[in-house]
Amino acid sequence: MTSKQRAYLKSLAMTMDPIFQIGKSSLTPENTRAISEALEARELVKISVLQNCADDPHEIAQIVAERTRSQVVQVIGKKIVLYREGKDQKKKIVLPL
Repeated sequence: MTSKQRAYLKSLAMTMDPIFQIGKSSLTPENTRAISEALEARELVKISVLQNCADDPHEIAQIVAERTRSQVVQVIGKKIVLYREGKDQKKKIVLPL
């Protein structure tokens, strides 16, 4: 992913609200499955790590990205933005070259 593409995805994510929250139980298989399904439907998702989660948001972002085969766009504070390119017919986001 180029820096121009990353900047474009960050600009899209700025207006989004987090659709998942990771709390005290940290990352569960159910969370990972739901995030993967959301990435398939939306391509770009924002996740909020709650205050009661003891894990580091950067570590959580890397683990989720590996498990869902997505890319970490950014981690700011306790917010994580992930991107996974959709299938050809279902593409919603067209990245700049």
